[in-house]
Amino acid sequence: MRPEGPSEPRQGGGAGPGQRGVATRSNLIARLWPARGSFRPGFSGSPVAGSTVMAMYPKHTEEAEAYREKIQAFLAEHLPAHWQGVGALSGHDRARFTAEWRDILRDNNLLAASWPIEYGGPGLSDLENVIIVEEFSKAGVPTAGPNDGFGISMVGNTIIEWGTEDQKKYFLPRILSGEDIWCQGYSEPNAGSDLANLGTKAELDGDVWILNGQKIWTSAGQAANWIFVLGRTAPDAAKHAGITFFLCPMDQPGVEVRPIRNISGHDHFNEVFFSDARTPKENVVGEVNSGWAVAMTLLGYERGVGASVNHLRHEEELGRLMAMAKVRGRTSDPKIRQRLAWCHSKVEIMRFMGMQALTSFLSGNAPGAGSSTSKLNWSEYHKVMTELSLDILGADAMIRDGDAEDGAGNGTSSPGTPNSNNMWINNSLAARAGTIYAGTSEVQRNIIGERILGLPKEPRSDAGPWKDALK
Repeated sequence: MRPEGPSEPRQGGGAGPGQRGVATRSNLIARLWPARGSFRPGFSGSPVAGSTVMAMYPKHTEEAEAYREKIQAFLAEHLPAHWQGVGALSGHDRARFTAEWRDILRDNNLLAASWPIEYGGPGLSDLENVIIVEEFSKAGVPTAGPNDGFGISMVGNTIIEWGTEDQKKYFLPRILSGEDIWCQGYSEPNAGSDLANLGTKAELDGDVWILNGQKIWTSAGQAANWIFVLGRTAPDAAKHAGITFFLCPMDQPGVEVRPIRNISGHDHFNEVFFSDARTPKENVVGEVNSGWAVAMTLLGYERGVGASVNHLRHEEELGRLMAMAKVRGRTSDPKIRQRLAWCHSKVEIMRFMGMQALTSFLSGNAPGAGSSTSKLNWSEYHKVMTELSLDILGADAMIRDGDAEDGAGNGTSSPGTPNSNNMWINNSLAARAGTIYAGTSEVQRNIIGERILGLPKEPRSDAGPWKDALK
């Protein structure tokens, strides 16, 4: 959607559906500059009550807004009174709530919202799926269980698109029930940014594929019992052409998982070693030696609708940082104010990029090179924003205080997480990883340069057989 030209600021009028975020943004600035008025060029949409700020929001049909009210009513019915967000819970309570919440979603047919009815999903439209993600994000609750991003969103959707009927009948119900818990076997020590350089060897022995090799940075691998794996099945072929996509059970002697403890003291990542690991030949998704296309389909589901609502979590987290800055008396420092204002501008950019992504998604377009701009923007922003949080803490940033799990995950801290020292320390340490996982910032810049800006591609020396490129 494209903004209209500048309009005069207007007063009055109630906040319409979906405008809760606008009021929040106005209040963020008011916390820092309460005596100053604000003006921004107007966009299509209704004004915020008592504000001079105009904002653009996609207009949905009455049926879509009625569905939004239905989801809001569901949240009001099933969340505890005075709910503050999943981050407000302690580590043990958070894990218990998440497990129970997954059961509630499954019982109310809201788990795997994008899946068709014939595969156990509710068969919702793309817009209804987006509304669920938006409202759940605002409420500070997950849309699924801890590993369901790998099970439901990634491999489940990929099986629906590429799998055989037997694979769909076997795996999809087990993913929904939680019996099968999945992780991702893509990156390797010599195949991270250049994923197609992977070397995990897969050889067919009768009716069974034998896997040997190593995967790394396997998120939540210690909790999984299945892994989807990219293996090298044709070393004589070009590196993209000799890859196959496997589904492999992890509860076997040939699979070893070794947690990697990170700088903040947590072990979300793992190494996975395959030593004559076995998986039936029926567990190949797509064709043998054509796994690259399957792998790229899965990465499209990894990005999905996330970019359209990514700003909501960053906005909530920035609000907590601004509150902490005000409590600590740091907003009187013009340099701190300037840095907070820069953060606010970046989150606003995320919001408009999210609208662009949402428009494209609802038009039926698959995520393309444009998703690299979103990933680059939020990951580089988060590194700078969390550095600012430590500067605001000052000497307190050297003292561990609060729940050890506060802010310990990847990306933004969970909504409702207390403003503890631990939260900002862990968040800052984890933010560095955000510029590496899901494609490094260097790779994202290459994609933007080559595929969006049309700059010349870098020269390559690996166009021949994969095995020759290793010499």
